[in-house]
Amino acid sequence: MKFFRGFLIGLQFFSAVPITKQFPMDQVHLKRTIQAFPLQGLFQGLIYSFLLYLLLEYTPFSHLAAAFILWLMTIVLTGGIHLDGWMDASDAYFSYRDQEKRLEIMKDPRTGAFGVMSIILLLSSRFLFIYEITENAHLMSFILIAAIPFFSKAVMGVLLLSVQSAKREGLGFLFQNAAKLEALWIYPIYLLVSVFLLPITGILLAAAVVCLFYARRKVIKWFGGITGDVLGAAVEGTELILWMTVWLLHYFVME
Repeated sequence: MKFFRGFLIGLQFFSAVPITKQFPMDQVHLKRTIQAFPLQGLFQGLIYSFLLYLLLEYTPFSHLAAAFILWLMTIVLTGGIHLDGWMDASDAYFSYRDQEKRLEIMKDPRTGAFGVMSIILLLSSRFLFIYEITENAHLMSFILIAAIPFFSKAVMGVLLLSVQSAKREGLGFLFQNAAKLEALWIYPIYLLVSVFLLPITGILLAAAVVCLFYARRKVIKWFGGITGDVLGAAVEGTELILWMTVWLLHYFVME
C-alpha cells in the first residue's frame, strides 16, 4: 500500500494527472516514491504508445498530425515541470559564472535568452525524432517509446541519491533527505526484467547509462550538486538522447 501511495505521490509531483487525494509526506512514503520513479515513467510511456497506436490505427489523421499530438502530449502529461528545469539550468550553465552564481540564476523566476533558445532546440529536435519514428512505426516502435520515460526516470532516481544536494532547500533536497542510495536496490530488478523480456530495450539502457555517468560528472562540476531544476534538466536531456536513439534504430536496425 505504501509503495502504491508512493507511486501516486510521484504522479502528483511530476505529472499533470489530476490526483487530488492528500498523501502522507513522511520519509517512508517519499522513499517509496523514489523507488517507483521508473514505474511512473513506464506509466507515462504506455500512455504515449497507446495514444500513438490509436492515432495511427483508428483515426484519419496524417503521420504529421499524429506526431504533433504525441509531441504535445509529452509536454502536457508532465505539466512542463521538467522543461522548466531544463530552461533554468540552461540559463545558469550558459552564464559561465561560478557555481554559486549559477544557483542564484536558477532561482530567478525570469527566463533568459539561453533558456528560450535551449527549449526551442530541445522541443524541435524531439518533434523531428517523433515525426520520423511515426512515419515508420511498427510494433517495436511502440515498445521503445514506452521505455523512454521508464529509463529517464531511473536516471533521475540514481542522480537524486548518488549526487549531493547543491543547496539545503527545494524539491530535490526534500526527496534526497528521504532515502539513501541503498533504497535503489529495486532499480536493477526493473532494468533486468525489462531487458530480459524485451532485449532490444538494452540499447536504450546502454544509452541511459551513458547519460547518467555524463550527467553525474557535469552536475558536480557545473552546479556543485543536484537541485530540482538540475534533475528536471537531466530527465529532459536523457529523454532527448533516448528519442534520438529510437530514431536512429529505425534508420539502421529496424528498416
